[in-house]
Amino acid sequence: MQDPRIDRLAQQLVKYSTQLKRGEKVLIDVAEVPDEIGIALIREARKKGAIPFLRVNHAKLNREMLMGATEAQYEAIAEHQLKEMQDMDAYIALRGSHNITELSDVPAKNMATAMKQMSPVMDHRVKKTRWCVLRWPNPAMAQQAGMSTEAFEQFYFDVCLLDYKALLSPARALKRLMEKTDQVHIVSDGTDLTFSIKDIPALECCGHYNIPDGEVFTAPVKNSVNGVISHNAPTIYQGIAFDNIRLEFKEGKIVKADAGSRTKELNKILDTDEGSRYVGEFALGFNPKIMEPMRDILFDEKIAGSFHFTPGQAYEEADNTNRSQVHWDMVSIQRKERGGGEIFFDGKLIRKDGVFLPKSLEKLNY
Repeated sequence: MQDPRIDRLAQQLVKYSTQLKRGEKVLIDVAEVPDEIGIALIREARKKGAIPFLRVNHAKLNREMLMGATEAQYEAIAEHQLKEMQDMDAYIALRGSHNITELSDVPAKNMATAMKQMSPVMDHRVKKTRWCVLRWPNPAMAQQAGMSTEAFEQFYFDVCLLDYKALLSPARALKRLMEKTDQVHIVSDGTDLTFSIKDIPALECCGHYNIPDGEVFTAPVKNSVNGVISHNAPTIYQGIAFDNIRLEFKEGKIVKADAGSRTKELNKILDTDEGSRYVGEFALGFNPKIMEPMRDILFDEKIAGSFHFTPGQAYEEADNTNRSQVHWDMVSIQRKERGGGEIFFDGKLIRKDGVFLPKSLEKLNY
């Protein structure tokens, strides 16, 4: 018997997130997920009169491709996939993985080669299609979250089927506030950071692009970041797990980076290109159903009472001109039980211990 939560999720992705219309083409990209969700998406797309296309991925096969990556190989792959993406109106990706570190032993230069060549495909998808990306629950994810498989599945559907439309109004109020702000000051244990977000657009994210969702993001003025930040949420990037990352900034650039036993790997990533030591995104997370990190950035960057600061590529919708093959969301949680913290906009305290103080933002509080 089909799990009704799967049908509800497919309906939300087709009707709300991507808003498919009759005659439109949608690429459904599935990686290590149950056939049932793919079938449900295909059926929902057809109900709207849309034309579904299907791509199937597998982490072990992707690893094998990357282990022997060459410029010529990924140039050809990117050319083929770009033509396909240019023919699409929408894109829905569901990504499962039984081993989140499957790519951890892929040589860094191979990852850089693939990311460089594939970036035009991602750029077109982000800029020119209505897209939505989400992970899929499995025992490995439940283990990451420290939960039983059944409990994690229920958590997953609670989070993904949240009434995102109800977050839109207060999220837009936060967007307007951020767009009026010049100076940001963040203080917490191991963090004392200042930067400007003046004249850079902010965007609210409430279920149209990522599921789960719940953030408003902008970017710091590229050369304005000064101070130190200590991230208290674990992270994973290019298949490598990192804990307790500490970064020091001077005039926008990361001048010192530490991650304990992973410091060498951290600096290798930050040396990928000229832009990878500058920050391309600053965002405040407020999903009331997500409280703890699990090394899955689609969840962790939305944690209630969190913010993330992102070395690397800026989104062109909130552009500070930084360009990089890297885009690494690093999360800090400021709720009281996590050590607390304060965020000031132009000297005014906006959020304390993860709780928004302005009345217009109260509905974003967990």
